[in-house]
Amino acid sequence: MLLHIPAIDDPVERFVSVVKFYLSGWHIRPPGVKKPLNPILGEIFTCYWELDDRKWAYYISEQTSHHPPKSSYFYMAPDHHIRIDGTLKPRSRFLGNSAASLMEGIAFLSFLNRGTGPNKGEQYIITQPNMYARGILFGKMKYELGDHSFVRCPELDLTADVDFKTKGWVGGTYNAIGGVIKRESTGEVLYELSGLWSDEISPKVRPINEQDERESQRLWENTAKAVKERNHEVATDEKTKIEDRQREEAASRAQEDVEWHPRLFRRVQGGPDGSEEGEEDLEWIINATVDSSAPPEKQTEQILSIYPVVDGQKLNRDRAIPPRKADDKPAVTDAEPNHKVEENLIDFGGDDTPPTQMPAKKPDAIEDLLLSTDRPAEGPLIDF
Repeated sequence: MLLHIPAIDDPVERFVSVVKFYLSGWHIRPPGVKKPLNPILGEIFTCYWELDDRKWAYYISEQTSHHPPKSSYFYMAPDHHIRIDGTLKPRSRFLGNSAASLMEGIAFLSFLNRGTGPNKGEQYIITQPNMYARGILFGKMKYELGDHSFVRCPELDLTADVDFKTKGWVGGTYNAIGGVIKRESTGEVLYELSGLWSDEISPKVRPINEQDERESQRLWENTAKAVKERNHEVATDEKTKIEDRQREEAASRAQEDVEWHPRLFRRVQGGPDGSEEGEEDLEWIINATVDSSAPPEKQTEQILSIYPVVDGQKLNRDRAIPPRKADDKPAVTDAEPNHKVEENLIDFGGDDTPPTQMPAKKPDAIEDLLLSTDRPAEGPLIDF
């Protein structure tokens, strides 16, 4: 639902399509209420999509803060002129028989072929509803979305105020929404929103044996396996092992007066004359240059040079940003980092995982892109 939107010429229709896309994704939710895993500082997750038109989209994320938790992410579909930068800052709150995850944070959706700004394109500012787990003490456990969120495009003078309605004790229904799309300057209501948000293309992830130790699937592999096997004792032990190691690393940094910095994201340069003026609420943004005016092939090359995303890419240890002394200034541009490899986070029992059998056919276009980043693919790529 998102890919065709940059080609829509009518600005109101384009904005309405963004709102439709925003509402379409909330049905993808956990099948039940589960105790979540707590992301560790510096945890990374990447994936990619093969789109219906045989083009590609890429996603890179990192846990940029642990206390308070903050997850920063970057998405781009170069051939469709779409880029998303976001930071999620969840806060927990207990409400009697319910637990709330207050989803603070913000995302900037940019259509790079639109707008008056040559570098940022036409930007849409997006927030998220809060999440509630009902029945944690008694009754049936249920997952709900609630409260207000918005989609705004200052350049088009349009805003959508969306109210995710929670079910009351007596009346109401689950998964209901209400709201309006209006002109921000005059308050003129153009559309009303109502109905149910619950009325997919799956991403692809590199095989676990190709992932770095701090990438989500490899990091939590033993824990997830134990959960699926309903072996709660082993799951708790594996989870505790990871969390204890993170505490030890934090204590070691404090003792040595070392400040931690993300590997893939940097602080937003906001304020007057800053390159991200107006985007200060993001806090963190991908630490790389993806030229909004470059052709899609060049943009894809720039994205793949940030961190391994597609099958066959190898981790470039030059991207490993070492901890810095607290009085050092963090890097805010792509600089020459020290060549330092972090020690193993947990004992994975050796690299005895048999390599995933991949089709022998290699897509020339993707292989050429990998070669252009000075990271030739070793072994077969997936059959596109």
